[in-house]
Amino acid sequence: MYLTDWDKLSEGEKFKETFRSIIKRPGAEDLLKGLEKIGFFEAPASTKYHGAYPGGLVEHSNNVFRELTWLNAEEARKGRKAYSAEHIAVAALLHDVCKAQVYSLERVPTGQQYTYRGDALPIGHGEKSVIMIQPFMELDAVEIIAIRWHMGAYDAAARSDLRELDRAFKQCKLAAMLHLADMMATHLDEREG
Repeated sequence: MYLTDWDKLSEGEKFKETFRSIIKRPGAEDLLKGLEKIGFFEAPASTKYHGAYPGGLVEHSNNVFRELTWLNAEEARKGRKAYSAEHIAVAALLHDVCKAQVYSLERVPTGQQYTYRGDALPIGHGEKSVIMIQPFMELDAVEIIAIRWHMGAYDAAARSDLRELDRAFKQCKLAAMLHLADMMATHLDEREG
């Protein structure tokens, strides 16, 4: 695909093209079908902060992929450990799959807005994403740790015991990098105004 063609693709098409070109393990195509089924490509990324519109979640995932790819390249440039393209794609594109079914569009006096409707499986943000992926496609330990801890200190479990977060970031640099990429996408790429 040529770059000019890439610019014409929707965010969902960019996600699928990236996913299919990099993630080659068994179950990957079934996972994509599962994401379609649960509304991942139409879901917002949040209720009012970043990506609070239809398709905001897939756009955010693409932004995180771009930022994580850049961070990984910087690590390689500095002669430090870099991760495979597949590790980067799995972690970045799938870190927030848990958000696909937790928001609903509600009428409010000023029009419409997304609200958090609650979670049918209230087990934790990163944990839920890992659990949702695993029936379709196997994750390795690096990917599980990165997705589980991508919220960093924003994770309620981390706030109660920062030693576990510190251990995760020391053991799996991809977890720290994914957290940074998520923050960069959210607060730099997707900020309002």
